[in-house]
Amino acid sequence: MQTSALPDLAHTDAKPVHWLATATAMAAVVAAAGLLQPEAATATAEASEHRVTTQHGSAPAATAPDPAGIAFPLDCGAAGQTVADSAPGDLDGDGGSETVAVVRCAAGSGTPPSGIYVVTQRNGAAPRVVATLVDPAQKLNVTDLTVRDGRISATLLGYSSADVPRCCPDERESATWQWKGNAFIKSAEPAGSAARDV
Repeated sequence: MQTSALPDLAHTDAKPVHWLATATAMAAVVAAAGLLQPEAATATAEASEHRVTTQHGSAPAATAPDPAGIAFPLDCGAAGQTVADSAPGDLDGDGGSETVAVVRCAAGSGTPPSGIYVVTQRNGAAPRVVATLVDPAQKLNVTDLTVRDGRISATLLGYSSADVPRCCPDERESATWQWKGNAFIKSAEPAGSAARDV
């Protein structure tokens, strides 16, 4: 057996008091770091919120609903759901702000199909889904979601046949939805070939 040339370390036989003191010190450091946040970070967050609420009109829109925690109409079993992307905007011109959310199952690997949902929240009620623009049953992947001037835009990636690997969609569609009358009306460019490295 080879002996170590290093001297014995005092903490190799630590007592519970040692670990308690270490945990207390770490908690104090974390708490102090939380209290000493720079003011510039707060100012930046406030500035970006202002830009989002005023870009669609002259008066700021009401706060958009948060899609986190909403039970979307998407069956994921035990995997759960994840909001992959979201964007706020006044979609129906009533001065209130809705949220458009891209949601998919929280799979451990691969890219499960996505759904696009419109979420609204009125008079302090809980946020709720009021429209499904893309159903996950369509087996599409959604990228490039934007909301501007009441118009929702996204790129939809799909598959020309069941033989196309799920990693590599080979069809691409640029879709736009706009509220007209009492429904979201979709317009789209013809499907084209998608890049294989998506």
